[in-house]
Order: sequence, then C-alpha cells, then structure tokens
Amino acid sequence: MAKLFIVIGAFVMALAIAIGAFGAHGLEGRISERMLKNYQTGVLYHMIHGIGLLATGILAWKLGTSGMFSGAGWAFIVGIVLFSGSLYVMALTDLRVLGAITPIGGLAFIAGWVLLGLAVMREMA
Repeated sequence: MAKLFIVIGAFVMALAIAIGAFGAHGLEGRISERMLKNYQTGVLYHMIHGIGLLATGILAWKLGTSGMFSGAGWAFIVGIVLFSGSLYVMALTDLRVLGAITPIGGLAFIAGWVLLGLAVMREMA
C-alpha cells in the first residue's frame, strides 16, 4: 500500500497543478467570481490532501503497514474526488446541487487525518 499511495499521491499532485493552472489562466472572466473561488478552494484542498496522501505512503513505508494507514490513504483519495471534484464540476457547470456532495468529501478528509494520526500513534508506541 505504501508504494501505491506514494505513486497515486505524485499523480494527484501533478493533476492538482494542472487543474490549478487551468483555473488561473483559463477560467478568469469565464465563470463568476464566486464559482472561481469555489474552484480555487477545490484546488487548495486537492493539493493539501495530495501531500497528505504522499505523507501517508511514506509513513506506512517507514513505520509499518497498519490497516489505518490504508484507511487514511483511501479516505484522502475519496475526499479529493468528492470534495474537490464536486467543487470543480460545480464551478464549471454552475450545478449548485453538487454542493451537497462536498461535505461528504470533507468528512472523508477528516477521517483520513484521524486515521493517519491513530496509525502513527499505534506504530510508534
């Protein structure tokens, strides 16, 4: 799992940079200021949790393969898809109903950080 999360994390970060650049250079003036801010929030959380995914892989590699590391990594992936993905689609399509999905992604992010902390506590005890 450690290697998988490091590899996925690297691709997630590359995608975050590309999506962020597209937003910065291709969306200004094409979507409302509010939707552009939503898009930028998606990019910010995408990047932060891409780094979290990389950290999860590295910690799992160095400390052990606890199932909590696995849970943390998958929670970060789900969070990126649901939280950031819903904000991207909402900004690009103005389908505000997708905002209902965003908090589910936020809960996945929270679960990921909690699991990551518990995994480190368990493996470093």
